[in-house]
Amino acid sequence: MQFDDDADLDTSKVQDGRGSRIPGGRATVGGGIAGVIALILGLLFGVRPEQLGLSSGDSDPAAATSSQAQVNEACRKGSDANTREDCRIVAVVNSVQDYWRAEFRRRQGRYSDARTVLFTGRVGTACGTATEAVGPFYCPGDRQVYLDLGFFDDLRTTFGADGGPFAQAYVVAHEYGHHVQELMGTLRQAQDGQRGAGSNAVRLELQADCYAGVWAHHATTTPDGTTGRPLLTTLTRQDIEDGLDAAAAVGDDRIQERFQGRITPESWTHGSAAQRRQWFHNGFRTGDMARCDTFR
Repeated sequence: MQFDDDADLDTSKVQDGRGSRIPGGRATVGGGIAGVIALILGLLFGVRPEQLGLSSGDSDPAAATSSQAQVNEACRKGSDANTREDCRIVAVVNSVQDYWRAEFRRRQGRYSDARTVLFTGRVGTACGTATEAVGPFYCPGDRQVYLDLGFFDDLRTTFGADGGPFAQAYVVAHEYGHHVQELMGTLRQAQDGQRGAGSNAVRLELQADCYAGVWAHHATTTPDGTTGRPLLTTLTRQDIEDGLDAAAAVGDDRIQERFQGRITPESWTHGSAAQRRQWFHNGFRTGDMARCDTFR
């Protein structure tokens, strides 16, 4: 996975709140490994506030004020994205939104940009206050993606994924898939609070996986808004395998078997490892968001 060394990165779509202390509110998830594992079992990559361990608390819905210095100073060029993890996230956010902006325009629609907030510890959102135990998530209340970079270490050590730069890109693209669902009205229409292998919750997550694959299909041909050249220049077969592996690693069945020793499909919220691989691959193979209808 390689970015155009000479491309300018737009850091305005990534807020660096790492190290900030978030006032107000208290996450409802208990501390310690038991609380973390209990949350992981069913609620990874979630989008509904009550599924995220978010309190309704009295926290400020905006992320805490940050100097923004880390990403603004360090993440200027594509070459920075090729060497720094936080800059890579900036570049992926830029590339993903370049694609969806163009795709919505092609469909006579309008894409509204979403910001990614990097945080450590806990963060205040329009959906409440979340801790890092939640993992990456999208909050429809403020239309922002929230990401603790430490999750990528957990993806390898806790969930057994191979990791790699594109595994990180898959996670970001998945969350922006939820933003696409929000803009299209799918989130509001499909969220009914139900769980299980055939639930709308699972269908939403699988569609977000598919949308991530659609972006990956077009990533190396989508022109950057400033240079007119693709920001992402190289995507290898191994990169795609890393993305498929990451998708499988966070399948409900894989997580349940690892942490509770049994598989309970009636409690699924995200789909099986095989389903997540299948839908990401379907999006990547076709490059067509119309082929991501998981509700049929």
